Amino acid sequence: MTRSPATPLPPPKARRRLRETAALTQTQLADRVGVTPGTVRAWESGRTTPRGRKREAYAKLLKTLAEEGAVRAPEPEPKLEPESRPQPQPEAKPQPEPEPKVEPEGKPQPQPDSQPQPQPVAAPEPVALTPAQAFDALYAFSAPALVRQTFLLTGRREQARESVERAFQAAWEHWPEVARDRDPVGWVRATAYEYALSPWQRLRPRHRHPEPPPADPGDRTLLNALLRLPPRHRRTLVLYDGVGLDLPETAAETEASTPATANRLLRAREAVAGRLPALADPQVLHRRLAELASNERLRAAEPPTVRRGGERRARLRTRAAIAFTVALVATTALTVRTAPTHYEPPVSPGQAVRGVPQRVAPGALSDEELELRQKLRDQMQDGPERLSPRLE
Repeated sequence: MTRSPATPLPPPKARRRLRETAALTQTQLADRVGVTPGTVRAWESGRTTPRGRKREAYAKLLKTLAEEGAVRAPEPEPKLEPESRPQPQPEAKPQPEPEPKVEPEGKPQPQPDSQPQPQPVAAPEPVALTPAQAFDALYAFSAPALVRQTFLLTGRREQARESVERAFQAAWEHWPEVARDRDPVGWVRATAYEYALSPWQRLRPRHRHPEPPPADPGDRTLLNALLRLPPRHRRTLVLYDGVGLDLPETAAETEASTPATANRLLRAREAVAGRLPALADPQVLHRRLAELASNERLRAAEPPTVRRGGERRARLRTRAAIAFTVALVATTALTVRTAPTHYEPPVSPGQAVRGVPQRVAPGALSDEELELRQKLRDQMQDGPERLSPRLE
């Protein structure tokens, strides 16, 4: 059985350009395709690719937007008149009028006078930002939402704020890598979640003192249901139903396979629905998670404060590493200087040996011994002759 070829799609940048040309937001485009805004954001950034029926619907919508843009394309032609300055010519003016073209959907083309003039291509190009300015813009855009999302994982306001600050400090230390990443917010979010769900957080003194729960009883019940989930299930539920990522993106961020992520998501939903039956519908659960996160007054620090804190922490770590290296080198040099150059075996202590007679030193020979020695010297030293058999 052979598969039919997938519907071709334009590049990610072209998808975004078509949507912006049609004056559509990501939420509006997501409603027309039947997906979440996060999925459209992932499609336009190139992190994921639509498949199946969603791909066909998305490709058909982009084709319609491209055809609508092609019908309006003759508008930029009058742009050439100011460049050549032939304003007195009335013949060039009627060029947009032959556009009584009918769009593929049967809509009449609006009058050229009522159409907005196309923006110049060079206008959207922003001025090159410094690394600090780009970091501040990323922090101001994503930090408040990340703090609220991290609060859903931990249930602690101060820990959520600290986790996001530490994640942005790590992003500032690795800024060249983060700046080139296709999804800088996802990079920071994954780091913040890892820090917030670290088992070492339980050993901190402040973990022993619980924070005041939310004022609303419904929010308090939902937060308790979330905190009773295992950390992996809780993170999967927040990413999928809270943030709005699709299943492959959630699996990639949690470093798990897609089937395992789907299993965790189903178990997390069953656990929450078992405690709160009203949240069995995923849409209702998504809305309640958003309400729970938005009801908390969570503030993030200013971007310069986070950058200075990260730089201070990096300097302290560098100085500690230098001090440790110097101490290690000094200890090694002292050891080499004071260590012996050759091995000297230790002298074992003496001990008495019993049961063996003492060795007697030889003394002077007696007369009998002298006579016997002389006799032995005088006799033949070769010994008796050897007997050999003979034939008779």
